[in-house]
Amino acid sequence: QVQLVESGGGLVQPGGSLRVSCAASGNILSIYDMGWYRQAPGKERELVADITSVGVPKYADSVKGRFTISRDNAKNTVVLQMYNLKPEDTAIYYCNGYIRAVAGRAAMYYWGKGTLVTVSS
Repeated sequence: QVQLVESGGGLVQPGGSLRVSCAASGNILSIYDMGWYRQAPGKERELVADITSVGVPKYADSVKGRFTISRDNAKNTVVLQMYNLKPEDTAIYYCNGYIRAVAGRAAMYYWGKGTLVTVSS
C-alpha cells in the first residue's frame, strides 16, 4: 500500500510564508510526477504546482512567482514553499503522486488527506 502524508499547514498572515511537505511511503517501485492541489470552500480542486521525476516544475498562473515546488527523489518527498501568501490562497492543500507500486502494473495516482492553509490577519 502507498501512503502520502502532508505536513506543515497552518495559519499565516497575508504576505507571509509557509512551507508544506509531503512524504510518500509504502511499496513504491517508481514515483513519476508529484504535485500539489488545493480546494477552497465552495470551489473545485485545482492544480497548484507539479514537478516531474527529473525536476521540471509547472505552476498555476495564480501562484507563479510566489510558490516554489521541489522534490527529493531519495526521500520520496515533495515540498511546496509559499511566499507572499494571499487570503485567496486559503484552502486545503493535497499532495498527489503518480506512482507505480506493483511490478507489471501501470502507475496510478495517489492522494494525501490534505493539510489546511489559512491566510488571514
